[in-house]
Amino acid sequence: MPEHRVYAMPFARVYQAYVQKAERKKRTKQEVDQIICWLTGYDAKGLKKQIEDGKDLKTFFAEAPAMNPNCARIKGVVCGVRVEEIQDPLMRNIRYLDKLIDELAKGKAMDRILRQ
Repeated sequence: MPEHRVYAMPFARVYQAYVQKAERKKRTKQEVDQIICWLTGYDAKGLKKQIEDGKDLKTFFAEAPAMNPNCARIKGVVCGVRVEEIQDPLMRNIRYLDKLIDELAKGKAMDRILRQ
């Protein structure tokens, strides 16, 4: 079965869309970075390097230091699909990140977004 096209999408492009979405809703790039680092285990330097190196989404998640164990607590619908029901681990991780950014844009508090 062919891979989803989204897997080959440059992470930098997706990242820029996340930042723009957050800023339109009066949230910050720093909050987006905090969410991404919380989910993937990257530090600020590692995240910046992934963006600068032009890694695709598949590589970005494959090279992630460690997915946060609390990511299993992320529930809800993104693009009409329940994230907790997605079978493909890579697609589930992408949708986890989408869901967290959606929550940020909707004004949720960071401690709730980060499942603390």
